[in-house]
Amino acid sequence: MTRGVGGSDAASELARLGDMLGHCRPIPVTEHEARIAALQARLRALGFDAAYIDAGANLTYYTGTNWHPSERLVGAVIPAEGAITYIGPAFEEGTILGFMGVQGALAVWDEHEDSYALTARVLGAVKRVALDPALPLFRFTGLRQALRTATVEDGSAPILYGRARKSAAELALMQATKDATLEVHKAAARILREGITTSEVTEFIHAAHKKIGAPGGSTFCIVLFGPDSAFPHGVAHPKALELGDMVLIDTGCAMHGYQSDITRSYVFGEPTPNQRRVWDAEKACQAAAFQAAQIGEPCAAADAAARAEAERLGFGPDYQLPGIPHRTGHGIGLDIHEGPYLVGSDQTPLDVGMCFSNEPMICVPGEFGIRLEDHFYMTEDGPRWFTEPSKSVDDPFG
Repeated sequence: MTRGVGGSDAASELARLGDMLGHCRPIPVTEHEARIAALQARLRALGFDAAYIDAGANLTYYTGTNWHPSERLVGAVIPAEGAITYIGPAFEEGTILGFMGVQGALAVWDEHEDSYALTARVLGAVKRVALDPALPLFRFTGLRQALRTATVEDGSAPILYGRARKSAAELALMQATKDATLEVHKAAARILREGITTSEVTEFIHAAHKKIGAPGGSTFCIVLFGPDSAFPHGVAHPKALELGDMVLIDTGCAMHGYQSDITRSYVFGEPTPNQRRVWDAEKACQAAAFQAAQIGEPCAAADAAARAEAERLGFGPDYQLPGIPHRTGHGIGLDIHEGPYLVGSDQTPLDVGMCFSNEPMICVPGEFGIRLEDHFYMTEDGPRWFTEPSKSVDDPFG
């Protein structure tokens, strides 16, 4: 039997787990204020008069104000110079004030009024406005019609620049969540037994994430056994566990908005020669991507390195199966998946503070898939792991 897999039960493993996230503190308001100041400097440098930030992760990042986006406009106008102004429904005024991070004036609209016209009045006589790149189409259309004398443009460059480069406080929160999720992975591996269902494992992982201190439990969870593991994001009717199955578990949690996302693949039983060969190839591809991720190199270089290693070992080429069917990695922070991406089309130069998953999954249709996913962040000296990669197919958790 693979070391660290099986031999326990859910009750025993939950009893062993304790709080690992209670020490975490949210991003301080002073850091949010510094982010706004840096955004304003970028707006001025690029010739924008203001930015509009919609409810969601970008609003949280810049202001510390957590508000779920909906059909009702809630957001913030950030001028290139001066104080920010929030916009929201009048009946939500008290609630918005309670969630407000960086303090600012709040302009409100009643249900029958035009929220886009109000936003235009708050913006004033502007010529160029950088729009939140996460805006839904209906929001973009409404703002463009209301701002008839101004040019509204994609604000990705000034708005996402900061999010892509994590601060020490952000890195600390992500380190804590990833350490915690790895312990949940170890516990989940120990509860496996013949006949266990994917839903049983998913329920355990959700409870385990709560036990280690993640208030929402699992942010997501994918559990796959045997041939199902060749489908990166699952199947409609997952099978129960059998001896000899490849196990793929991909899960994560969040603390103060910052995410973890770790995948482990291993065999329930003794690995066959082919399972061992593919597992070792996956580990080699992950290592090749890590080594290629160097300051100043394009994000695409890491993806190219993983695919070159896969082809050298007899997989692919490119996206052909058996081989690597999806990108090598994604950025992570307040969103599980955020830019930039480790994919052939992304020429963004790697920079200090950028964080990525490293998961060049190898799929063998009809047999199994193996995804080893750990995350790294960029330092001045190159990439650094948040969590150490799996040790071996026989001892995945070391």
